Amino acid sequence: MKVALFSTKPYDRESFEAIDHSHEIDFFPRRLTEDSVHLARGYPAVCAFANDVLDAPVIHALREGGTEVLALRCAGCNHVDFDAVAETGLRVVHVPAYSPNAVAEHAVALMMAVNRQIPRATARVRMGNYSLHGLAGFDVVGKTVGVIGTGKIGAVFARILKQGFGAHVIAHDPFPNPSCKAMGVEYVSRDTLFEQADVISLHCPLTEESHHLVDSGAIGRMKPGVVIVNTSRGAVIDTAAVIDGLKSGRIGGLGIDVYEHEGPLYFEDRSDEILTDDLFARLLGFHNVVITGHQAFLTHEALEQIASQTLQNLTCIETGTACEREIIPTDEQAD
Repeated sequence: MKVALFSTKPYDRESFEAIDHSHEIDFFPRRLTEDSVHLARGYPAVCAFANDVLDAPVIHALREGGTEVLALRCAGCNHVDFDAVAETGLRVVHVPAYSPNAVAEHAVALMMAVNRQIPRATARVRMGNYSLHGLAGFDVVGKTVGVIGTGKIGAVFARILKQGFGAHVIAHDPFPNPSCKAMGVEYVSRDTLFEQADVISLHCPLTEESHHLVDSGAIGRMKPGVVIVNTSRGAVIDTAAVIDGLKSGRIGGLGIDVYEHEGPLYFEDRSDEILTDDLFARLLGFHNVVITGHQAFLTHEALEQIASQTLQNLTCIETGTACEREIIPTDEQAD
C-alpha cells in the first residue's frame, strides 16, 4: 500500500524503516493540515500523528484525493472528526496499546521532578548555587495518590505507586479495572478523589465529559498543596484555572506532558521564535511547574511498537483481514 506519513521526525523514519514490510512509505515532515492535505492526493493510506489536524475539511479532502485509510500512529482519536469519517466512509485504525509502561513511567518521572524540584535544583547547581533552601519535597510512601482513568496506562501507574512507592492509591473510572481492584486500589467518586488525594494523575481520554475536568470548581475541592500530573490530553485541564490555583498556592506543583493549545507549539524547534501564547508563557514562569513537550510515549520500545502495529493495521486493511485496531464510528463519536 502506498502511504503518506505526515509529521515525520527522524525517530519516526528510523522506526518504520527498521521493520521489514511491503508498504511504500513517503515521509512528509509537514504537519497534516488543510494547507498541506494536498500532499496526500493519490495516496490510498495516510499515516497521521496526535497533533495533525483531522477535522472535517481535512477528512473530506483526504477522501476526495483518493485516500481510503487513515492510520493513526497514536492511541487517542479525539482530534478526528468522526462525523466526516462516517460521511466519507474513510476507514480509521490506531495503536491503542503500544507501550502503557512508557507513558506511566513518564508520569512518575514528572511527579518526582515536581515533588523533589529536580529542574530547579539542577539549574541552581549549574549556576554554582548549592543552597538547599526551598527544595524540600515529601515522601510518597503513605501519601494518597488519585488516579483518574484506569485503563492500561492508569493501571500501570497505579501499580508503580502502590507496589513500588507504598502509596495509598484511590481511583475514579466509570469502568473500574479488575486488575486495579485486585491490587487493592480503592475506587471512589471524582469529588472524593479531589478531596482526599495528595497527588492526582490524569490518564483518561479526552471526551466531552472529561474536557476541563480539572477546572476551578474541582481545584477548589482539592487539598492545599496538591500535585497534579497530566500525561493524557491537554484539554482535560483548564489551563487558566490551574494558573489561578498555582498563584493561590492551592496547587503545590504541576507536571504536564500535554497542553490544551499545544497544536501550534509542540514537536518543532521554536527556540528562535517569540512565544505568543500567554497562558503557556505564564506556566513557564512558575518554579513548581515541570513541562515536557508530549514526549511521554517516546521510548525505543514504544516507537518500535507504534511502527509495527501501524504497519500491521495497514496490511490487514490491504489484505481484507479483520483489523482489531480499526475504529468503527459510533453514534456518540459522530455526534
